[in-house]
Amino acid sequence: MIPLVRFKNTYLILFLSICFGLTSCAQNSTKIKVSAEQTELYLNILKGKNVAVVANQTSVIIKTHLVDSLLSNGVKVKKVFAPEHGFRGKADAGEHIEDGFDTKTGLPVFSLHGKSKKPSDEQLKEIDVIVFDIQDVGARFYTYISTLHFVMEAAAENKIPVILLDRPNPNGHYVDGPVLEMKHTSFVGKHPVPLVYGMTIGEYGQMINGQKWLKNGIQCDLTVIPLKNYTHNSEYPLTIRPSPNLPNDKSINLYPSLGFFEGTIINAGRGTEFQFQRYGASFFPKSDFSYTPMPNFGSKYPKQKGKLCYGLDLTATEKLSAINLEWLIDAYQKTPKTEKFFGKTFTIHAGNTKLQQQIEQGFSAKEIRKTWQKDLSRFKEIRKKYLIYK
Repeated sequence: MIPLVRFKNTYLILFLSICFGLTSCAQNSTKIKVSAEQTELYLNILKGKNVAVVANQTSVIIKTHLVDSLLSNGVKVKKVFAPEHGFRGKADAGEHIEDGFDTKTGLPVFSLHGKSKKPSDEQLKEIDVIVFDIQDVGARFYTYISTLHFVMEAAAENKIPVILLDRPNPNGHYVDGPVLEMKHTSFVGKHPVPLVYGMTIGEYGQMINGQKWLKNGIQCDLTVIPLKNYTHNSEYPLTIRPSPNLPNDKSINLYPSLGFFEGTIINAGRGTEFQFQRYGASFFPKSDFSYTPMPNFGSKYPKQKGKLCYGLDLTATEKLSAINLEWLIDAYQKTPKTEKFFGKTFTIHAGNTKLQQQIEQGFSAKEIRKTWQKDLSRFKEIRKKYLIYK
């Protein structure tokens, strides 16, 4: 029998096979089974109900899309909601996605990255349950957790339960970075969490609920279907790009560090086949490494388009377990004073104004990191309450 545990309005299905730190966790070497694959845990909950699915190209059961699988199992999927990059994951970062229909199933697809970021009351009319299944990468400015926030909020307002199918966090092995100051909240950062929060999207959903971060402190009827054989140190290579410009595990691991460049004039590999695995600019000093960004899949208008950029190739970098600030400081120091290094969005990517000021004032990476520690310690204490996997 699988026990149900209620956690502050959150129902969590727990397997006896999940390690809680009370045993040696011998299953670490066992293959991870994502929640979507464990259909025996949630199909019965969905049978006979009108279902909405929040999904993208990563929402698969082995090689079959979750929506196709649900339909083949007789589940009445009525509509699909798509996050940034769209249902099939082909749109540029930040590009508005229009509502439409899925060509394969004929289902209506509503964008959560267009005119509205939140499902409307009308769109949720006659929906009995929402299934959320999206692969996250564990960085605060990656917008899928903001989408989760708004889905949970709309569900709570309409008294609709949410079934969250958990997936591994490829950056779940560490917690690091500045904690967002709420006066700088935006769609690329909604909650007071570090840049790297070290939680699966299921654990994160529990934290949204438990900390009462939804509007007016309301809480969602949330059921997290947990992963099998997973710990925060588990290796889990992603076989499907979570977004167009994260093509492989190397780019995903470097993304929290190089994502800062999104708020600057520096190219971080967009417009090449090595997105978030290099950085450079045409005004950097000449060096042995160079490349020329050109429009490509997922990046119609890359920074420094068509210009020969000098910079740094990071493809041979060892796996990171902390944010690397040296690259950001290096790029700033190589940028001529005639160029405006920081852009309008740097503050919302950093989550504060302090980081820009520290870099402009010549702080070292070590000095900057020291200013994060008190906030990180506080967050880690909060985080403990919502962890499913040890």
